[in-house]
Amino acid sequence: MALMQRRLIRAEADFGLTSKLWRVNWLFVLLLCALAGVGYVALYTAAGGSPEPFATKHILRFGFGLVIMLTIALIDIRLIARLSWLVYGGGVALLVLVLRMGHVGKGAQRWIDLGGTLWQPSELMKIGLVLALAHWFHKASWERVGNPLFLVVPIVSALVPVVLILKEPNLGTAVICAVISGVVFLGAGVRWWKVALVVAAIAIAAPIAYDHLHDYQRARITTFLHPESDPLGAGYNIIQSRIALGSGGLWGKGFLQGTQGHLNFLPEKQTDFIFTMLSEEFGFAGGISLLGLLAVITMGGMMIGLRCRHQYGRLVAIGISTNFFMYVFVNIAMVTGSIPVGGVPLPLVSHGGSAMIMVMIGMGLLMSVHVHRDVEFGNEGEDQ
Repeated sequence: MALMQRRLIRAEADFGLTSKLWRVNWLFVLLLCALAGVGYVALYTAAGGSPEPFATKHILRFGFGLVIMLTIALIDIRLIARLSWLVYGGGVALLVLVLRMGHVGKGAQRWIDLGGTLWQPSELMKIGLVLALAHWFHKASWERVGNPLFLVVPIVSALVPVVLILKEPNLGTAVICAVISGVVFLGAGVRWWKVALVVAAIAIAAPIAYDHLHDYQRARITTFLHPESDPLGAGYNIIQSRIALGSGGLWGKGFLQGTQGHLNFLPEKQTDFIFTMLSEEFGFAGGISLLGLLAVITMGGMMIGLRCRHQYGRLVAIGISTNFFMYVFVNIAMVTGSIPVGGVPLPLVSHGGSAMIMVMIGMGLLMSVHVHRDVEFGNEGEDQ
């Protein structure tokens, strides 16, 4: 009976292109389109009521990203699994390359110039890290996951990109990579107390790490703790952000009526502080509505993982959803003054090409998990 059930699952899973398109979660795609639409409106108002230079590029990039997402969604998840470590290795190679010959901007060396467009290899590395860890754990039994020796490879695999990203330096993305790794470890069945020990070790080492931070990173922490100490310098951004958030009130000042944004008091209003600008014009109600949409997308990604029959898909969905959540958490916490400013965009809302494309690639992997949620992986070792 069990054999017949497995054959039925395999027969249902190995379907054609048309069937795969029907299995795409179109409601989830619609939610992403709605979020990109919010981004268009935000960038339209950031330019003073004009689609140029931000909004038009934003929607064109999203259209291109949507094609990429749907293309990846149709690729068999088992093929993606076989390429997991190749993607991870490519990400590590690009991180090494960017340290040797990357573009330098704002005191950091994080970008590679590809035809006039700057790309951050660390964004690709987050996806490669999720795929590699999911591949390592997807056939491991509970007993094997509990073996400390079995965890050496995934721990090293997580530490390598974190260290390379710290060298750029890019503290925010390095922390996000560490959090993603920890969530995937927990999802794979690693005991929570082992992850807690690592977190405790990091906390103990934090004062030592502080002494090795770059001057601008220490300045961000000092500004976070005491922004009023330098209101016209280091503390200017967060003070103006708080003013804009508070002045929006419950319902906001109205579309194109935000004074902090349109009088150019609000810095980086099309990228890092776009949530602040939206909240000034649409108020607390608008900000909460946007956060609700972001929360629904995050939970939708997690639900895709829970409904998947194979461990690889579950871990990929958990990792990609965590990455999306961390984008949102860091950006919102940053503009509200809850954490130091870190330069993390709001996904599918902020202006920026490479970040959007990487988010859409991640969503494509998430959709591939959904489309191929019933496939059977081979015996242990076949896909490793």
